[in-house]
Amino acid sequence: MLKIQRFVCNMLQENCYVVSDETQECVIVDCGAYYPEEKEAISLYIEENQLKPVHLLATHGHLDHNFGNGFIYEKYGLSVELHGDDLEFINQHDEQAEKFFPFAQYDSLPAAGRLLADHDIIEFGSHRLRVIETPGHSRGGVFYYCEEEKVCFSGDTLFQGSIGRTDLNGGSMFMLIQSLRTISQLPDDTVVLPGHGPQTTIGKEVATNPFIDR
Repeated sequence: MLKIQRFVCNMLQENCYVVSDETQECVIVDCGAYYPEEKEAISLYIEENQLKPVHLLATHGHLDHNFGNGFIYEKYGLSVELHGDDLEFINQHDEQAEKFFPFAQYDSLPAAGRLLADHDIIEFGSHRLRVIETPGHSRGGVFYYCEEEKVCFSGDTLFQGSIGRTDLNGGSMFMLIQSLRTISQLPDDTVVLPGHGPQTTIGKEVATNPFIDR
């Protein structure tokens, strides 16, 4: 059974998740840790639970979801894995910072590792996460879906009662609506863990989210 711990990070209140199972292996999803106390909280949780991080995953390349990549690389030797269509954001992190976070002082992002594509599988412990392409908020946005546990990590594609913005570089409302139609086919009781805000379910969003038309 998965154990999922959420950490709310940085000035945009971004959700970082540490996901583990009975084997003690874990993956870190969207490490937006910016402040020292956020990095300390994540590392302390991993240490106290005797976890072994084996993957650092990003749902997309925006800086608020990747501030902590350098910290994770230095401490655990993991390079971020993300969809190839968002690699430019990792490679141009300084340009992102200058435009959206001109006040931020942060460690430069290390180079990305594995570049992901639709239907790729992330394995850790006794579990698997499947990559589902969900472009729209960015070209390389993805869901990470664990079919066995009926849980998914939606990044900024889908929030409780809302969706991610589409006016940034690579954004497209048309593509986002198509992505929402794809993920609306997941089981209604699938828990959605978004990049910002509280968790929800696919069924609740299909029934109440004005942007979803199954």
